Amino acid sequence: MKDIFLETIQTIAIRIKDAIDVKDIGYSQQENSSGETQLQLDIQCDLIIEEELSKITSIHTIASEEKEHEMLINESGKYYVAYDPLDGSSLVDVNLSVGSIFGIYEGDWGAQNMVASCYVVYGPRVEMIFAQTKAKLFLLQNNEFEFVKEIRLNEKGNLNAPGGTQQNWAPYHKEMVDSFFNEGYRLRYSGGMVPDLHQILLKGGGLFSYPATSDRPDGKLRKLFEVYPFAFIFKIAGGDAIDGINEDIMSLDHDHIHGTSPCFFGSKYEISVVKEVYARNR
Repeated sequence: MKDIFLETIQTIAIRIKDAIDVKDIGYSQQENSSGETQLQLDIQCDLIIEEELSKITSIHTIASEEKEHEMLINESGKYYVAYDPLDGSSLVDVNLSVGSIFGIYEGDWGAQNMVASCYVVYGPRVEMIFAQTKAKLFLLQNNEFEFVKEIRLNEKGNLNAPGGTQQNWAPYHKEMVDSFFNEGYRLRYSGGMVPDLHQILLKGGGLFSYPATSDRPDGKLRKLFEVYPFAFIFKIAGGDAIDGINEDIMSLDHDHIHGTSPCFFGSKYEISVVKEVYARNR
């Protein structure tokens, strides 16, 4: 399973890199599953991934963050692949890093069925993290991906990436975020989930938080496309991932393919602080 998915996602990444470099990034007349107007680039990347994944006969169904409904590929296949074609695409026009996210499930959707996870960062360099039993970093060089190293988080980091509109945070969440800054943590938040989490993983640790807010009580980020894949990677890399309510993200159910959840990803120390704060304020 691993080799065909790794090779296919590498092909996808090279094609998307080329699309980012040359394609029109203006807005289209279409909306995605959230009702947001799509960029031309979102549509192009979605089509690239659909085309490449459709070649894998062992895939049963695919689901895109950009499409409302899942798509049957092969009734005899056993894998289900959920993907966000270009996370943070609104950052492309200001030349900040963006990424693609892939969650690979066996038998059906759901965190308990996840067997591998992957994301690609398109920045000054194109890098990929592929996680199955280990979280491995690959770098694109001369149009080929080369293995760099295994990723392991420290017990405690020093980066803080707080998502969501601050005026909609619960007071205790703001106090917690500020407490990390008071400990000397550095702010790292670009508005792109992939580059921010990639930085935490490669710099040894820290905390990325996207809590429940007054305007989004169920969180903003989607479980199948974003939350489960990164939770899987962080746990394999020696960190942890919780929702702040029922704790372990990988124990959460989902009600539909675009279901969302609050989420916290980080090293063991930061997640222990989140657990303590949220337990006191339930």
